[in-house]
Amino acid sequence: MRAVVQRVSSASVDVAGEVVGAIGTGLCVLVGVTHDDTEAVARKLAAKLVGLRIFEDEAGAMNRSLDDVGGALLVISQFTLYGDAAKGRRPSFIAAARPETAIPLYERFLTALRSRGLEVASGEFGADMQVEIHNDGPVTLILDRA
Repeated sequence: MRAVVQRVSSASVDVAGEVVGAIGTGLCVLVGVTHDDTEAVARKLAAKLVGLRIFEDEAGAMNRSLDDVGGALLVISQFTLYGDAAKGRRPSFIAAARPETAIPLYERFLTALRSRGLEVASGEFGADMQVEIHNDGPVTLILDRA
């Protein structure tokens, strides 16, 4: 699994003109699934996200986790994270898992996050989504297989 993680002051996702997920302070996570990902990979990535110390403490140092600040997550499926544009101008998405593999892992990833008692909003897998992100900092990280 690959994730682009952004610390946000707020974020929301819209499908067909309707907001289907929104959060205040927390993390917006764009997540992609590849062929050999497993449920264990999904659980490990979830644990990594919850423990990431990327929120500021009283001294202004990035020393607090999502749990520490009472933050939420907005999780968006994004197969394009496995796009490869090394050759030519049209990306290949061969490394992205097919929906029959990706959807169950994406759902397990959401379940792993929710099981930690966090507020977790999400988009709609495979839908045309409009995502509004108010990046805080900005702070953006890329996690590969956590």
